Amino acid sequence: MTYTQSDLATTDDGYVPSARRLERERFQRTRARRATALAALSTLVTGAVLFLVITHSPGWPRTRATFFSAEYARMALPKVLEGLLLNLKLLVVCGAAVLVIGLLLAIARTLRGPVFFPLRALATAYTDFFRGLPLIICLLMVVFGVPALRLQGVTTDPVILGGSALVLTYSAYVAEVFRAGIESVHPSQRAAARSLGLSSGQALRHVVLPQAVRRVVPPLLNDLVSLQKDTGLVSIAGAVDAVYAAQIIAGKDFNYTPYVVAGLVFVALTIPMTRFTDWVTARMDRRRAQGGTV
Repeated sequence: MTYTQSDLATTDDGYVPSARRLERERFQRTRARRATALAALSTLVTGAVLFLVITHSPGWPRTRATFFSAEYARMALPKVLEGLLLNLKLLVVCGAAVLVIGLLLAIARTLRGPVFFPLRALATAYTDFFRGLPLIICLLMVVFGVPALRLQGVTTDPVILGGSALVLTYSAYVAEVFRAGIESVHPSQRAAARSLGLSSGQALRHVVLPQAVRRVVPPLLNDLVSLQKDTGLVSIAGAVDAVYAAQIIAGKDFNYTPYVVAGLVFVALTIPMTRFTDWVTARMDRRRAQGGTV
């Protein structure tokens, strides 16, 4: 095989790549192009087969009219987007509360010494109970049970009560994520901090927590993605979010296209967060492989 002058051109520092290296790089590029073309072709074939199977099924005309009506989609989209604002507000407020409460619960569970046993026991009971309790049951108990008590000064707003149920459940999950991060920090880190004169609280704040939080960022983002989807469950309390707005329109003519619109809107919101989570995870893996993080 012959090589052009540009292939054998020297770099600025005088390095001349060998002919074997150029041949290997050319082979790798060819193989990468072939793999990309094969993946694109198989994807197109799979998509075409699925399209033909679905559109040629006996019930497809009825399914298309019931679930994929363009007329109902145009009718539902403004209402669904209007309700989506409530889901976004719940995500921001509940997400912040979940992170704070989850971190406090994790710290309570990792406190040492017999004097902290009641605090550890309460935090353990909380996480065990709300992690085991289905979210839908927690929502029903809070949304309908709290107003039934008729307590003075306690709100009956379904949005606040539904958000409280989300916080109760997700803070238990997030607490375990934080606890895993705290316990993943080697005890020598805490011992080294104490040997430098830091108190136990200072060692936790300045040495342990920064490392622990950095390590659990990917699973925390995954929990936020799940929280974003579950904000739609507050519709069972009567709050007009994206799901309930779709339900109102679908209930008029029993056409379920608004549900599809609401689902696609949630998917459109979830995909950027998922890709961001993947990017953060890959970035942290690269830094860890290079020894950039402890």
